[in-house]
Amino acid sequence: MDFLKDIVKEIGDDYTKLAADIDDTETFVDTGSYIFNGLTSGSIFGGVSGNKITAIAGESSTGKTFFSLAVVKNFLDSNPDGYCLYFDTEAAVNKSLLASRGVDLSRVVVVNVVTIEEFRTKALKAVDIYLKKPADERKPCMFVLDSLGMLSTEKEIRDALDDKQVRDMTKSQLVKGAFRMLTLKLGQANIPMIVTNHTYDVIGSYVPTKEMGGGSGLKYAASTIIYLSKKKEKDGTEVVGNLIKAKTHKSRLSKENKDVTVRLYYDERGLDRYYGLLELGELGGLWKNVAGRYEIDGKKVYAKAILKDPETYFTEEVLEKLDQIARKEFSYGES
Repeated sequence: MDFLKDIVKEIGDDYTKLAADIDDTETFVDTGSYIFNGLTSGSIFGGVSGNKITAIAGESSTGKTFFSLAVVKNFLDSNPDGYCLYFDTEAAVNKSLLASRGVDLSRVVVVNVVTIEEFRTKALKAVDIYLKKPADERKPCMFVLDSLGMLSTEKEIRDALDDKQVRDMTKSQLVKGAFRMLTLKLGQANIPMIVTNHTYDVIGSYVPTKEMGGGSGLKYAASTIIYLSKKKEKDGTEVVGNLIKAKTHKSRLSKENKDVTVRLYYDERGLDRYYGLLELGELGGLWKNVAGRYEIDGKKVYAKAILKDPETYFTEEVLEKLDQIARKEFSYGES
């Protein structure tokens, strides 16, 4: 044992420890939706990983940016001294959009990036600056890259300027290299990161299959990969948001190939915290759905009425029971 301690002392740093001394307490970022928390972490009181990369992928207009901003808003609301670095590749995030989502503008830095190399350099510099601060001075911080699919490469830009009609075969390697460097750094700094990405249909597949673009770099680096698909939700004739189907394509924190439906509003409300809990309770036998009404505490109530006044029905005791159901449904080793 003394020999091992000597090795740690001689060759180690702040991040080299005996396995017995490693703090493996998992931290989470509450997404603002109980059911989405359950999907990504196995607990409705969890969320996306607090020091790993979470990928949110989907086709165009599936709400990836709005989804990310909803999580950012909830992160900032939960951490009054926290802040966010938002790497924007689409020139889509501006002051009015952030304000309309209820995001605190004074605590978000929008970093426009065009190439993978530029993103890699700026992200690594930001993490290094963060790590140089004394541990007790580091405020909660979150990164977002929106989106990976729109990043170019320096070679691609040079070829375009020279009017060369060639495909850049180095892009996937650059993506892999960028995340290879970032993943450990983010873990050391306890910085969560959300990366949005596009999906495409795999041609020639026996069954309809979606795949993320950008090569395998993000697939390996991400702790969790969520695929989104949607349908618009109307209030009368007005479209007020999306009902989004979220499915775990990869997860180190919860069971894979599970899916839930979440509600995403287009205004400052963002993700509906309680949407999806009625279906979860029904799945776990906590209540029954009879002709569109739920039997709760001897009363038969329509879902719309419950979701209009959720705190009356989803008490602390009920939420604890729902969490037990979520653990059985989404967590590894639970049955």
